[in-house]
Formats: sequence, C-alpha cells, structure tokens
Amino acid sequence: MLTYWLMYLITASMALFVGRRQQYNLGPWLLIGLVFILLIGFRDYVGGDWGNYLRHYDRIIGVSFEEAMEGGDPGHKYLNWLAAKWDLGVYATNVVYGTVFMIGLIKFSRKQPYPWLAMAVATPYLITVVAMGYSRQAIAIGLFMWAVTYLEKGKFAAYVILILIAALFHKTALLLLPLGVFLYGKGLMLRLLMVIPVIYGAWDLLLADQQEKLWRNYVEAQLASSGAYIRVTMNLIPSLLLLAYRKEWKRSFDDYRFWFWIAISSIAAIGFVGTASTAVDRITLYFIPIQLVVYSRLPYLARRQISPQATKTMILLVYAAVLFVWLNYAANAYAWLPYGNILFEDL
Repeated sequence: MLTYWLMYLITASMALFVGRRQQYNLGPWLLIGLVFILLIGFRDYVGGDWGNYLRHYDRIIGVSFEEAMEGGDPGHKYLNWLAAKWDLGVYATNVVYGTVFMIGLIKFSRKQPYPWLAMAVATPYLITVVAMGYSRQAIAIGLFMWAVTYLEKGKFAAYVILILIAALFHKTALLLLPLGVFLYGKGLMLRLLMVIPVIYGAWDLLLADQQEKLWRNYVEAQLASSGAYIRVTMNLIPSLLLLAYRKEWKRSFDDYRFWFWIAISSIAAIGFVGTASTAVDRITLYFIPIQLVVYSRLPYLARRQISPQATKTMILLVYAAVLFVWLNYAANAYAWLPYGNILFEDL
C-alpha cells in the first residue's frame, strides 16, 4: 500500500509546490516517468487480470508464429510471442505496455495548463488501477491520449493511425475513431470521408468474427462490473463541470467540441450501467482523460470564484480520498495488495 501512496504523494507534491512555469521542465517528467514505468512494468502478481495475462504468455511459449497469432488482439499476441521467444517473461510485455502508456500520459498532461495536476489526478486510478491491472486497455488509453496531442495540432491522420494501433491491443479502441472528427469545424466532410472506410475496414479485420461473442459476453450475459457506478460517476462530475464552464472554456481553449462529445458520452453512460455494466465500464475507461483535462484546467476556469491554489488543493484532497477508499474498500483491491516488484525481490 505504501508504494501507491508514495506515487501519489510525488505527483501531488509536484502539482502543489512546484511553480507553474517550472512544471513544464522536462527533467522531472523523465525521471518520474521512468520510475513509474519500472513500477508498472516489473510489478509481480499485481492487478486483477494478472492471472489472465500470465496464462496468455504461458500459452504462447514454444508455439509457431502462425499459431501464436490466431484469434484476436494481434498486438498483444505478437508482443507475448516475442517475449516468449527470447524468454523474457510476461514482464517484458508489461514494460512495453507501461512505457507506451506513460509516454501517452506524459505527452497529454504536459499539454494542460497545470500539467502536474493532471498527472496527480491520473495517479490514484488511471495509473494504479488501470495501468497496473488492465494492461491491454492501458496501452490503448495511452495511445489515445498520445493521439489527442496530435489531433490538437490538426494532424487527424496521426490520430487515426495511433487509434488503429491501439485497436491491435484492445478492439474497443475502434470506438474512439469517430471522436477525432469533431475537434475542428473545418474539413468535417473530408475527415468523415476518410474515417468511414477506415472504421469499416478495421471493424471487418478485427471485430467481424467476434462481434457476436463480444455482444453475448458483455451484454446478453448481464455481466456485472464491481464499482461500475462509481467509475462512471468519476467521469460524470468533470463532464458536468465542463458544461458549467463551457463559455470560459470556449474563450480559452479551442478543443471544446472534442471534450463536449466525451462529456455527453460520459453522461449518457449512467443510463446504461444497469443493463450492461461491464461493457459500459470498459468503454468509459477511455473517457477517464476527461478527469485529467477538466481538473487540470479548473484552477484557471474557476479563478474568478476561487484562487487557483485553493482549487488545486481541493482536487488533490479529493483524489487522495479516492486512493484511500479504493485501497481500503474496493472489492478487488486485494489483487493489488501487497505491491510486489521483481526488482525489489532481493532488497
């Protein structure tokens, strides 16, 4: 448990005590990013899906490339096949996942007005739970955040490419492709004409053979995801704040349209949790970045009502409470406790 608190205290301290200009200095980002990669990548028997990923790796040991690539998620299978071929263990795959995830998160956070605040908001759940528990979806989310940084530069093609790569690890990432259409008003029809055939081709390649199975497992089977209401609510609150500050947001930032649609999707998700909680839970994991982007801009957006430092302090206290509640009361927190890491075995 101490490891998770130290991770949060590091990012929260950077958010609270480092001056706004100094928060963009690259050195601390590289150092802390490397530490987090090591904690994510070399974790040992940590995370709710650890057993599943271990089985994925074990099944691929000694098989041919063709056999290894059978079934879905080709990116995941290929990385495991390489790791097994070189006898690197499941840790090699996790290091790759952790590295890509952290690159995406750092690039995304550094685009925000208060970058370390975005990083601190990410630590209790997005890093601790998602990156250390749901490895395939974590790399997909990392690539999504990375893709958004290109989209903000008007590089729609780069956004599409990164989302397609994300879909090689978790098919549900394909649902993110249409979002890229809505960031800017100009060239809307051109982006639509580009993305529709891409979605169709990717769907046919990655999902066509498994769509019935996915629907049956996630919707018809009525699988219940523990804590789904809480996780959806965590996205709901910043979504409502975005709408509340929409006028100031539009004046200060040029990405309102993109985050508006994620906010609307997050709000709509509340209505579907009761009927397909696992499906909704998995999809809304992609919307977690709205927490980072809203809360890292809130000190600026709400500056006329409350001082930025007070706003930051309140946000950090709330996320400290999130970490405390999750570690002590979450139904599956036992899978993360105690934290283990193969780098610390002999210490």
